[in-house]
Amino acid sequence: MAFDNIRLEKGLYSSAKGFTASLEELDPSENYTGTEYEGLDAYQRQLKRFDIKVSGPSSDSISKFFQTTDSAALFPEYISRAVQQGLDGENLLPKIIATTTNIDSLDYRAIESVPTNEDKELAVVVEGAKIPETVVRTKEKLTKLYKRGRMLVASYEAVKFQKLDLFTVTLRQIGAYIARCQFSDAVLAITDSDVATVEGGGETVTYADLVKVWNELSPYRLTTLIASHDDIADMLNITEFKDSNAGQDFHGTGRMITPLGAEILKFPDLGKGIIVALDNTAALEKVQAGGITTEYDKLIDRQLERAAITATAGFSTIFTDAAKVVTFS
Repeated sequence: MAFDNIRLEKGLYSSAKGFTASLEELDPSENYTGTEYEGLDAYQRQLKRFDIKVSGPSSDSISKFFQTTDSAALFPEYISRAVQQGLDGENLLPKIIATTTNIDSLDYRAIESVPTNEDKELAVVVEGAKIPETVVRTKEKLTKLYKRGRMLVASYEAVKFQKLDLFTVTLRQIGAYIARCQFSDAVLAITDSDVATVEGGGETVTYADLVKVWNELSPYRLTTLIASHDDIADMLNITEFKDSNAGQDFHGTGRMITPLGAEILKFPDLGKGIIVALDNTAALEKVQAGGITTEYDKLIDRQLERAAITATAGFSTIFTDAAKVVTFS
């Protein structure tokens, strides 16, 4: 097979396309249609080449990656994929972002649209009359990108005989940490923007408050509510939550249902007395400079010791009226 003869080197990581994409150019997956390797990407075929099992009860030890110079080049990609598993498993961002933009620099100026009440109306356009406009403009401020990650510190001699399946558990926790940090950045992007504030009627959230924010979001939909544990507890104790159907679903599956059909996401750092309500199809843009990044030189040459694992991303509101911040006092 062609993948048996590919020389693996650090240069594949330095490409702007990333390791797997660069490897795919050398060994296209389409060439394996109808073979036993169909469904595997170029990296997974290299694991097969060196007989490295990264998961399951029969997974190999970390030292299996360092048997040859070529197989050692696969180790940083294993790290990145394991961290990505943790990020995906903990990631709440798909529930609140409308779109993701990939960039290859640290500077990015987002666009926004701030429609007036007249812009939102579906007015009849008579012959010869001016057609209503939707103005899209670039923001005055650059979108801030934050690097989130962890420093992986480990002696190769101490971990070389550890099973990869066990090591993956540790790496997934790094991914979960990055996911939580990015979610915090996303919520902060909403609360620190020009999103309008809706005053609650009392010290705690009521059903009338939810109806009010649902109404003020129009013509956008109320798809998501973000709140602290205490405020979520208050919402769950609203009388309208206690109907039999909602109670059965919550007790049976743990899924919380609001009377308005919005999904509730827990975010302890938001603090009590503040709830973020939004339409996840129009409110927020995620901007990321690549995916999970590992210091591949250190992971290959020094066999662990100390290497940074990071992800760089920022968030920006798109339609400011597609989100509201509800406060209680």
